Amino acid sequence: MKMNPVYEREIVSIILYTSIFFIILAVVLIMFFYYSRKKIIQKEFEKKDLEILHQKEQLRAVIITQEEERKRIAQDLHDDISSKLNIVSLNSHLLKTPNLTDKETLEITGNIIELTAKALENTRRIAHDLLPPVLDKFGLHAGVEELCSEFNSSQAVEVNYQNNLVFDEVDKERHLHVFRILQELMNNSLRHGKASKISISFEENEKGQCCRYTDNGVGFDLSDKKNQNGLGMKNIESRVDFLNATLMVDSSIGKGFTALLNF
Repeated sequence: MKMNPVYEREIVSIILYTSIFFIILAVVLIMFFYYSRKKIIQKEFEKKDLEILHQKEQLRAVIITQEEERKRIAQDLHDDISSKLNIVSLNSHLLKTPNLTDKETLEITGNIIELTAKALENTRRIAHDLLPPVLDKFGLHAGVEELCSEFNSSQAVEVNYQNNLVFDEVDKERHLHVFRILQELMNNSLRHGKASKISISFEENEKGQCCRYTDNGVGFDLSDKKNQNGLGMKNIESRVDFLNATLMVDSSIGKGFTALLNF
């Protein structure tokens, strides 16, 4: 039985249009997936670029902090230690002066002893700033206790410290970074926050060991990038990254400052 030519043409047209439709649909889907994948890859590259930029900023902050610390130490050595030793040397040469009276000899010797004692005291202070001996010998708890005592003794701020953790001696290098983070936070609270009370506590939580830090200072606006990108905060962030830790901060103007360090 021969098929009607008109019917045949209709079938061919249907097949043809259906094929064209599926071809166009396939091309559209391919283009959609191609551009979607391209956007995803582009966003991943942008994310990587931001991470690299962030790491560069942190590295820059660490380098600047180290350079500032080196300048301060160099200045301390030059102004305090070197100048005192020069005077000690001059006084020592005076002892060679002929016909010195007992009083003059005693006075020169006294000057030498006094200046030497001051030079030793300043040397200890510089060494303490580089690495607190208590922290090195007795661990993080003793180091933070001493740090809090130093701030309390200034009578400019009242520091309340509690510790419910036992720190492992093996993690001494990591604990130094925790100590430096607290030191930076306390300096910021006093210098910028104008705080009169600081609270520090070490405790366990669902994420492990944590340090909770609060002050009653003037606070600041977290949305302001100047506050987020300050040298002090960059230095803290670099230490947090080194510890592979997390730091959550909360502050607002007039409401003080809170930080939670999980490490």
